[in-house]
Order: sequence, then structure tokens, then C-alpha cells
Amino acid sequence: MAIPDYQSVLMPLLKIAGDGQPHKFSDACDFLSQHFNVSNEELKELLPSGTYPKFRNRVGWAKTYLNKAGLIEYPSRGAFAITQRGKDVLNSGIENIDNAFLRQYPEFLEFVKGTSKDDNDENGTKPDKETPDEPLETAYQELQASLAQDLLKQTKNCTPLFFERLVIDLLVSMGYGGSIEDAGQVVGKSGDEGIDGIIKEDRLGLGIVYVQAKKWDDTNPISRPEIQKFVGALEGKNAQKGVYITTGKFSAPAKEYVKNLKSKIVLIDGKQLAQYMIDFNVGVSRRQIYEVKKIDMDYFFDE
Repeated sequence: MAIPDYQSVLMPLLKIAGDGQPHKFSDACDFLSQHFNVSNEELKELLPSGTYPKFRNRVGWAKTYLNKAGLIEYPSRGAFAITQRGKDVLNSGIENIDNAFLRQYPEFLEFVKGTSKDDNDENGTKPDKETPDEPLETAYQELQASLAQDLLKQTKNCTPLFFERLVIDLLVSMGYGGSIEDAGQVVGKSGDEGIDGIIKEDRLGLGIVYVQAKKWDDTNPISRPEIQKFVGALEGKNAQKGVYITTGKFSAPAKEYVKNLKSKIVLIDGKQLAQYMIDFNVGVSRRQIYEVKKIDMDYFFDE
């Protein structure tokens, strides 16, 4: 089955605490994954940012919501336990807990009003079943995707010479060679035998990576023969490592071809190029930073 939303987790999580004993979050996640028949693949599914498992995030927010409603408390570091109010809920015979149920508690209302974007929203809750993290994560990924598209479009509009320089800038930013002055050399002249640049693999220059940088139309993927020309150029230099970077795409036969070569050839298409430029701050600048913090439980509990 699909990963349950956090509201579906509320009652099962409260029942775990129903024995009156402190419980660890990790143990609760293990129990709930079995309760909801969450598969190993689903347990590995991450938030859009790729930084944290989606299932554990939803269990974590269910725990937070129960705490804000006064149904559970945190008696020690990393543990949660049921309160008398939580026991009363379990003893009432109610079968389900959701945000609508939790709104009867003033503490919860105060909490959700503080997280609502709309001051006129009396309930202070969102109509969807996402945790507060998930819309933020999704919005971030949408911004990144839009930036990548704009960045690739701008890169395609630059001159071939500028593109070759951009590629060397990117590889240096990724840690090859050290600095622009001594790391990369743009060849880019007639008779370069299919090689546009040379970059040191490390600061000492113990290894050399040959670079091919090509602006290319998306409608016509780079074919295997084009890659074979680059491989032939490397063999002429007795080279073992090369990077072929393009604003376009590679055909399936081209990708398959490089897998069986003795020499190491890396193919970077336009989509991956734009993402690398974002990751290593080439052609982009920081606009704004939003820090998302969480409470440090170690600070509040003694050993």
C-alpha cells in the first residue's frame, strides 16, 4: 500500500503509547511500518529534497501533532509517552483521530493558527494531508527545476567559445585541478582533433582529463558515431579519461557504447549540466536563504 498520510498515523501512534510506558521514535516507526504494510522500497522513499525518509517524516509530524494537542508528552530525550488526556481519548472508544478532532483542544488550535498562512483561517489547518515539510520541499524542487530550465536556455544562447570556458569553470568548481589559472586549458582551435579542453585531475597534475564541449540541438540526440570520434581523439593522445558535455541529449546507443570501453568516458547531457551548475554555483547566485530549525532535545535533558 501507499505511504499513509500523517493523519492516518495519529491513532495507531497514540495506541502504541497506550501502555503508559515511554517509547522511542525509531521503535514506533518500525511498528507502524508493519502495521501499515509499508514496503522496503516505500521506507526508502525520500522527501523531494532527498534528505529524509518520507514515512519517518510523516510519523514524526503525527507525533508532533499529538504532543501539541496534549495527548502525549516527552518525558526524556528521544522518547514519548501518553498523557492522561491521551488515555481519556483511548478510553472514549473513538476509532479515528484527525485534525478536526484535535481542534477541540485549545493548545492545538493555538499551534495550528501559528502555522497557518491565512490569518482569517479560523481552523488554521490545511485541506490536504501533507505534513508542513512537504509543501516546502515540493516548492523548493519546483524552483530548482525552473532555474535549471532557465539556466540551460541561457547556456544554449552563449557562443561556442564561451561554452567551452563555462565547462572548464564547472569542472574546476567540482574540484578538478585547483584553480582556473593552473587547472584548465581551453583548446578550442582548428585541428584540436575533437578535444575542446584539458583539465588536471588534481592539483599536482598527476592525471589529465580531456574534455569535449558541444552545444547541441535537443531534437537531434548525439549519436554513437560522435562519441566514437571523441574516443578516437583520446586514443590519439594515449588518454584514458574523458568527459563529453553537451547542452543537448545523448542517444541510447551512445550511452550504451561508453559502458563497454576500457577508457573512462563520462557523458553529461544538458539536464545534468544545468543541475551541476546549480550545485556548484556556476552561472548562478544565491538569492535567499531560509533556515528551517528544529528543537535540540539534547539541550533539555541531562544524561
